[in-house]
Amino acid sequence: MKNIIITGGASGIGLAITTLFASKGNNVYFIDYNESLGTEVEKDLLEKGNKVTFLQADVSNLEEVKKTFERTPEKIDVLVNNAGISHIGNLENTSEEEFERVFQVNAKGVFTCSQAAIPKLKANGGGAIINMCSVAATIGIPDRFAYSMTKGAVMSMTLSIARDYVSQNIRCNCISPGRVHTPFVDGFLAKNYPGQEKEMFAKLAATQPIGRMGKPEEIAAMVYYLGSDDASFITGSNFNIDGGFMGLKV
Repeated sequence: MKNIIITGGASGIGLAITTLFASKGNNVYFIDYNESLGTEVEKDLLEKGNKVTFLQADVSNLEEVKKTFERTPEKIDVLVNNAGISHIGNLENTSEEEFERVFQVNAKGVFTCSQAAIPKLKANGGGAIINMCSVAATIGIPDRFAYSMTKGAVMSMTLSIARDYVSQNIRCNCISPGRVHTPFVDGFLAKNYPGQEKEMFAKLAATQPIGRMGKPEEIAAMVYYLGSDDASFITGSNFNIDGGFMGLKV
């Protein structure tokens, strides 16, 4: 049994990660900003016999994160930095407030949680940090200026952490999903394309060469592997899970 901390663990990809680690008998602490949803998820997973603890926190607030991590075990095996928010806009129409908001969660959140986790990983004699990146970090995607900026930062932080802590048996890798079917996608389509949801969903799915969007469970499976002892020779790497978007796009 391992001690696992997952941020943004109450919905979408994060919920799939929380559920998978818990189903394997691990002791899971999942952090989320949404208190009502986190409480509901905790109740559901506990009723199924899982060992889970919900912790409400804003990952962009360092002091809040430090206090939250004080409620987790002295030794942890895996930190999954999954919390993130999206943003649509190019350089010209991205406001300073929007830029800052996305940066605070997507980039600073990785910093705060990783910094809080390092002493616990050291106390454990090593472990793994897995960061949720995106294909947007390495390819230009229209109208994703601020979002892409934050994911580029996530990739750079991944490499830096991997380099600085490799001698202490702490591995750090990141995952770059393509489009994944989550409640966010459904909400986005309902808001921006009312009455055209089915048609627009098909168009978005078709942008992945494999012909569909990914499933949260498919991303979770890679996270689980990177947190396992089977991945002990892997650090400083980025894994595209994108239906061929990066390798097959023409």
